[in-house]
Amino acid sequence: MSLEVPVSKAGLTQNGDEACRLLQGHDAPQNEEVPLLGIRLPVLRNFAGKKLRRIWQDRMSARCVDPQKGRSSRFYTAETAAGGEAAPFRDAGKDGMPERGLDSVPFRVWNEALTIKTMPNINDNFLKLQAGYLFPEIGRRVNAFAESHPEAAKRLIRCGIGDVTEPLPMAAIEAMHRAVDDLSTHERFHGYGPEQGYFWLREAIAKKAYQVHGVHVEVDEIYVSDGAKCDTGNILDIFGTGNKIAVPDPVYPVYVDTNVMAGNTGSSSPDGSYEGLVYLPCTPENNFVPQLPDEHVDLIYLCFPNNPTGAVASRNELLKWVEYARANRAIILYDSAYEAFIQDSSIPRSIFEIPGARDCAIEFRSFSKQGGFTGVRCGYVVIPKELHGYDSEGNKVSISRLWSRRTSTKFNGASYIVQRGAAALFTMEGMAQTAALISHYLGNASLLLNACRQAGMRVWGGENAPYVWVQCPDGLDSWQMFDKMLHEANVVITPGSGFGSRGEGFFRISAFNSRENVDEVCRRIHSLFAR
Repeated sequence: MSLEVPVSKAGLTQNGDEACRLLQGHDAPQNEEVPLLGIRLPVLRNFAGKKLRRIWQDRMSARCVDPQKGRSSRFYTAETAAGGEAAPFRDAGKDGMPERGLDSVPFRVWNEALTIKTMPNINDNFLKLQAGYLFPEIGRRVNAFAESHPEAAKRLIRCGIGDVTEPLPMAAIEAMHRAVDDLSTHERFHGYGPEQGYFWLREAIAKKAYQVHGVHVEVDEIYVSDGAKCDTGNILDIFGTGNKIAVPDPVYPVYVDTNVMAGNTGSSSPDGSYEGLVYLPCTPENNFVPQLPDEHVDLIYLCFPNNPTGAVASRNELLKWVEYARANRAIILYDSAYEAFIQDSSIPRSIFEIPGARDCAIEFRSFSKQGGFTGVRCGYVVIPKELHGYDSEGNKVSISRLWSRRTSTKFNGASYIVQRGAAALFTMEGMAQTAALISHYLGNASLLLNACRQAGMRVWGGENAPYVWVQCPDGLDSWQMFDKMLHEANVVITPGSGFGSRGEGFFRISAFNSRENVDEVCRRIHSLFAR
């Protein structure tokens, strides 16, 4: 919405009060801040013989509507002088306006058709985002297929989104039932919990997820959340603008999209990449493990086991990244949401297994895949005490302190019931049941891996990860492959291009499914591609 304020020429020449109303667009109390073309401008209501108090932009503009002519006559601006004080306005001397200007409010012509802005601004960075987030777009296409092919839809098997299918471990179920019972009595009732998470859950994480494996993580370095996806995006709250950010390509879309939302990128290119990000190529030639960048970067996203490729990084490969980060004062944002799927003991499960990582890394983990908590929602972040960033003057600032402040301000913590369920996963019963769950999904991955190989396709992942990464056959691009699998095999996969430009020509199959469904998918792949 815009305001066009009729102001008489006499008013402009006789007193500054009319000019003030022009500039403000309404009668406002003295010294009120008013929006003018997106600029917050303090204006004195009566300023005859005075300059405007202060202007925070180079120009301000307002439309003058001549009531006699019934249309806009001219556009006028005031320009700031050095030091931020308003320079004298000058009269245009055109359209019947007087040649002389008032000492208080002389104007000069500005040729752009601008009006006084009175509506709320949005975050324009959201407009840079491409049309749709990957998984809602997959959902839209699948729904359209189901509506137009109702019989085929009955055979549909979804191997696209990485959502679990098996029931929760019984240890977690029983613990959550007991937690519900706790809330039914005055003696055991729990309201708001600690924003960082209950001590007993953080202690279980520190001991059973890290210390038992010889990894130094302390209880007060753990922050419980509602999932790793949220955390990898929200972590940007504590980092300023102007950082050079590196992401793998292909990449989990959340890393890119949240940086776009935060204003850390330019516009998108036709291939889906964004200006301002440093893309680290992940290809068959490097086994989908990115190489060090050729330029300095400040924040580095790494994800192992990788989503979407299923790749894992060796100890030596991670050591290179830690050494780079320490040498360049960079911070590694390490997503290890799938660490529970690592079966090879030589592959690190945590970045903190690498010497020096506590100086340069943040680790994100989740119970979503480990314990089937995608619908329950619980995860955590580990931020070592040694980790520091730098303010605008080069002073060290504790990253943990900033995250703690952000968490206490914007998050009320995961629920008591959920945290009791998560803690139960670290009991002997819970760990055994979780191991069985992981084994089930890895068994699915192995079947899918072999089925694609037998169909003559190149395949990666599927051994220490729940994802199988497949090269599209017969020159198909990734969305063509998506459509072929959907329409001819009635199987939903994930097109690789949704993960970045270097994902084009590949697709991802998720192993999160029942064994019955996976066996059927394997049969359909064989039928569709067998040579």
